[in-house]
Order: sequence, then structure tokens, then C-alpha cells
Amino acid sequence: MKSDLRIRKWCSVVFATLGFFLLNSFKLNNGQPEPPDYQIRTIVIDAGHGGKDTGAQGRRSLEKNVALDVALKLGKQIQKDIPGIKIIYTRTTDEFVELYKRIRLANANKADLFISIHCNSSGASAHGTETLVSGSHRLGQQDAAVRENASLLLESNYKENYQGFDPKDPESAIIFSLMKNRFREKSIRLAQMIEGEYVKAGRYSRGFWEKGLAVLAEAGMPAVLTEIGFISNREEESYLLSDEGQQEIVDNLVSALKIYKNSVER
Repeated sequence: MKSDLRIRKWCSVVFATLGFFLLNSFKLNNGQPEPPDYQIRTIVIDAGHGGKDTGAQGRRSLEKNVALDVALKLGKQIQKDIPGIKIIYTRTTDEFVELYKRIRLANANKADLFISIHCNSSGASAHGTETLVSGSHRLGQQDAAVRENASLLLESNYKENYQGFDPKDPESAIIFSLMKNRFREKSIRLAQMIEGEYVKAGRYSRGFWEKGLAVLAEAGMPAVLTEIGFISNREEESYLLSDEGQQEIVDNLVSALKIYKNSVER
């Protein structure tokens, strides 16, 4: 009996969530298909975490600070190297910004791309980069999604903002990924290009993954979350804190954006 009730509960949540996301996706685009003259004019750069949400902790640093440093440098470099691009930041200081407000800022400004900057964390020997997009995946592959979605717990009204989902529950991550994202292919293309540029610079790539990420769930544009390195690894933490390391990461991202831009604009 309890099993039946649980199944019915999740079915109700799934259909309600799908309806909510699809309706909002329709509204964001006024029910119209993507214009044929697609151009990248506005990019929202999201520095992960912030304020009371410190993110992962290294021996000498906090994820929120590294992410902000790289995000600000990335915005400036894009404006220098790719003229005509408008940059919008979800935060420019050490402040806490709810996850749902980040992507809704991008939607409200009709952004053409959303890029979220994060640092990874695991054992001391874990290393490399990985880039995530919102999509479908297996129940047993939720570690990254659960870790990033944990920021929801710091929001006083997260149950209202995210339809009652529990960010600690891997099944909730799957719900976020159920929406048929018409930007999935472009998001994956950008993620692959980002990882490709990391590899060219000599970094170890852990690949790109589709995860149920709250910060990307309502994206009305191609959106990625890139983990620029493991803050839990002493060597990578030093790299992430150095001016040279941060500049290399920024160069990789800008290079990927240029390649992506040339491939999708028409």
C-alpha cells in the first residue's frame, strides 16, 4: 500500500512539474519557434554559490570565491575578445543568490547562453574538469546533481520555489531532468567544446554529463555548468588560485565560446 501511494505521489509530481516547465517554456518564447537569424548577443555568467553558501572547501580556499574570480575575469575577456556581446552576472560580490533567481534572471533578459562556474570536490587524488548540462540520467549517477542542488537547503522557501522537491533525494534530481529541453543539443555541443578546450590546454577531462540540476532546470537557452577543477586536490587548488591557472581557464572558455558561436549562428 505504501509503495502504491509513493508511486502515485511521484507520478503526480512528475506530471505537475512537466506541465509547469512546459508552460513556462511556452511563455518565455511566446509560443514561437526559435528565430531563424539566431545570434549570440547576451551571455549570463553565474558564479556558483556565494554568501552563506560557501560551496566546496579546499585547504586554502572556498569554491564561492574561486568561482567569482573566474566568472568576473571570464566576462571581461569575452567583452574584449568577442565584440558586441552583452554580459550579465548573477552576482559580482560575495552574496547569496537563490538558484531559481539565477536562471530566471537569464530568462528575463532573453539571454542566449547561460554559463555557471563551479569547483569540484571529492577525494584528495580526484582531478580534472567536467561540464554538466540539464538532462536525463540514471538514479545511481546523481552525486554531482545532489551536491550542487544542496544549495537549495539554504533558501527559506525552497519547497515553494522548486515544487516541494528534496535536494538531498536523488529521485528529485531525476524530476528536474524530465522536461524535454529543446536546447539540449546546443547545451551538449557547448559542453563538448568546453571540455575539448580544457584538453588542448593539457587538463584531464572527466567528460560532459547530463544531470538533474536545479540551476539549469528552467533554462530558456543553452546552459552549462562547468566544474573547472577539484578544490579538494592540493595541486589543482593551487592551480585554481593562481592568476595563470584562472587565466588559462578563462582562455579555454572564451575559445570554446568562439567555436560554438561560429557553429550555431546563421
